[in-house]
Amino acid sequence: MSGIKGRLTAWAAGQDPAVSLRNASGTGVLVLESAEHLERVLRSDLVGPGTTVFVPGEAGDASGPVVVGYEGSPSESGAEFSLVSDAGDFFLQLQSYGISEYMSVVGPTLVRVADPADFGAYLADADRARQEGVFADFLTHPVIQLGDLAALGADASADGPGLRLYANRAGELSTAPGGRRLGAVGDGMAGLEAEWARINAASTHPCAVALGAVLPERERAAALAERPWLGRYLAAVEAIRRLRFDGSAVPRVSGFGHRLTAGLPEGTAAADETGTGAPLVLWTDETAYVHIATGGRTFQVDHLTARVVEALTVCGSPDAAAAFADKEALEGTVARFAAAGVQLVRPVRPVRPVRPVRPVRVTVGSRGL
Repeated sequence: MSGIKGRLTAWAAGQDPAVSLRNASGTGVLVLESAEHLERVLRSDLVGPGTTVFVPGEAGDASGPVVVGYEGSPSESGAEFSLVSDAGDFFLQLQSYGISEYMSVVGPTLVRVADPADFGAYLADADRARQEGVFADFLTHPVIQLGDLAALGADASADGPGLRLYANRAGELSTAPGGRRLGAVGDGMAGLEAEWARINAASTHPCAVALGAVLPERERAAALAERPWLGRYLAAVEAIRRLRFDGSAVPRVSGFGHRLTAGLPEGTAAADETGTGAPLVLWTDETAYVHIATGGRTFQVDHLTARVVEALTVCGSPDAAAAFADKEALEGTVARFAAAGVQLVRPVRPVRPVRPVRPVRVTVGSRGL
């Protein structure tokens, strides 16, 4: 059951941390609102050997792709989505973002942005976290999963038809229930991928698909452009969720209302202003953590090490960080994390010397041009 829940989570979030669901053929996870479309998709190239299909009703047999039966709805806010299998039962609550702050958490819950009001509430929570360091309590709860992350500022390269698909009752296909139409049951993967690429090529901030049916694209793109740090915000939310799951107190996050070390660059002068490539530094009064968004690894460290990592990630290089940390400590920390497979500082590419160019005799009509 845990593997099935992981696939359902990847479908809901539009993220696949293990990079294990993208198949050479077909999508990773396909959710159908109507069982009448099952036979047709099973005969199409939307379903490959590694595809998991969720369909209302009974599960499939073991002779073909993994077909998981469900009850309830995977798309309606306030509904319950449930899986029943030999491995046990699983119930997932569905809520819209705007009301989630006022609802009691009773079990695994998928929170989605379902309209412009929800999107406004999401942005307000993100702005407060950025400015004051206060993260919405419900959003960082261990059993809460925010849906459609790429449309909210996360890396869009992980999402797409190769990872997930959703077919509504009419057979229209998108990546998510609130998504823009990519095609219909009966269409092939090549057409869906081409439409996905076309829509995103026209957007300044992909993914323009996952929330395209519930949010005006101009409004969404403008909000993301004003907040280039949203990818790091979502990575911080995930890091806090994981720490709370392990019983940690809610930590503070460097760059979100707080710094461990005073005087570090802020805003656009900080190397950790955007993107999720740089580690996140989190801490409580007792301990500190370094979270690597790519791969989802979290290291528990002492406060001194956390300060060194913070200086490196904020300043962008050991030379610049030397104004805030001891050189030997910087070099030692870089080496220890490198031994664990984590690159704290991006290598600087050597500049190649310019070679003199010999004059070339050009002949008009030459086949070499």
